[in-house]
Order: sequence, then C-alpha cells, then structure tokens
Amino acid sequence: MGIEERADGIQNSFESKTKNLGRGKYGRILKMARTPTREEYKKTCYIAALGMIVVGAVGFAIMWIMTYLPDYF
Repeated sequence: MGIEERADGIQNSFESKTKNLGRGKYGRILKMARTPTREEYKKTCYIAALGMIVVGAVGFAIMWIMTYLPDYF
C-alpha cells in the first residue's frame, strides 16, 4: 500500500465523518451560533472573573479557618 492510497483513505474517512456536520441534531444549533458582540464579551468576562474571585475567597476562608481555628479548641 503506497502513501497515495493511505492518504486517499485517510481523506475519505475524514470527509465521511464530517459530511453531515451541518445537518442532524446539532445542525440547527450551529446555524444559530454567532460571534458575541463586544458588550456581551465584556459582560461574560466580568461575570467569569467575579466567579473566580468568589471561589478564591471561599477557598482562602476555608484555609484560614482550618489553619487558625483548631488552636482555639
């Protein structure tokens, strides 16, 4: 089996897997998808950063409690 036949087989298998990408159960979702506006992107980044800060603060509070509170008991 030469390299051309192997390359052709790989290309055919890839094309058969991606042939129905725009159809089926995910096709409608892909057609509705769009790039977010600048304002939507900024809001998403703000909410994600706020969530990271909250999770970090909770983790820090748990670490602080586990470090200093056992001395009182």
